[in-house]
Amino acid sequence: MWGKVVHVLVITVFTVLLAFPFYWMVITSFKQNVDLYTMENNPFVFNAKPTLDHLKFLFTETRFVRWLANTTFVGIVVVAITLVLAVPAAYSLARLSGRWGERLGIAIFLTYLVPQTLLFIPLSRVVAYLGLQDSLWALILVYPSFTVPFSIWLLMGFFKSIPKELEDAAMVDGLTRFGAFAKMVIPISTSGILTVVIFTFTLVTQEFVYALTFISSESNQMIGTGIPIFLVRGDVYYWGALMAACLIASLPIAFLYNLFLDRFIAGFTVGAVK
Repeated sequence: MWGKVVHVLVITVFTVLLAFPFYWMVITSFKQNVDLYTMENNPFVFNAKPTLDHLKFLFTETRFVRWLANTTFVGIVVVAITLVLAVPAAYSLARLSGRWGERLGIAIFLTYLVPQTLLFIPLSRVVAYLGLQDSLWALILVYPSFTVPFSIWLLMGFFKSIPKELEDAAMVDGLTRFGAFAKMVIPISTSGILTVVIFTFTLVTQEFVYALTFISSESNQMIGTGIPIFLVRGDVYYWGALMAACLIASLPIAFLYNLFLDRFIAGFTVGAVK
């Protein structure tokens, strides 16, 4: 009985802590400025009637919709590039005999750990040489430099958990190596591939240094740079619009995480072997 009580308490605490930022964003997004800036008011409830002024300001006075579209476009293209490069690379390293596969995987992952504050200077020369300044294609070019290494390292663990006997049996039945990979390994690794898709898209939406360095015009901004640049004007913070923008941008990702949570955790190897 006490075990169940502790289990419920732990879940309750984590649920409250994880839900609190969203609750705070909702409250702040619809609060009147008078209610928001009055120190005597309770910040966690509506002390005055809710208002839609912050949302109107966000959608009419800024390019928020354009920033969302830019982020979505760059995220989809980068996810596609990452999958095309990371899936075969991770499979090759996972199946590489000896210790070389593991060593190469660690070496590739170490490139992901190099700070972006060191890489944006040489990458800016590359972007300038290609004539991609102030273009979304500059971000599409540089973002795979950190999404691909991370995805390779993540997928290697999924591919290593798949027994080689499954592929051997598929090839005995007449499939080629590529056929076994496409028809056997990929379906079993769906949870890992979905994890890579969500994590890659999340990394793209959260990235700040490259987007700030390579994009200058307001219409080409990403959501991670457009919000703080154009909703913080000097010492004036548009808190209501800021929280509304953060809430709108974070809800789809949170929804996808919860939608595929079971597939992130559960593997398909045991069921495939059976």
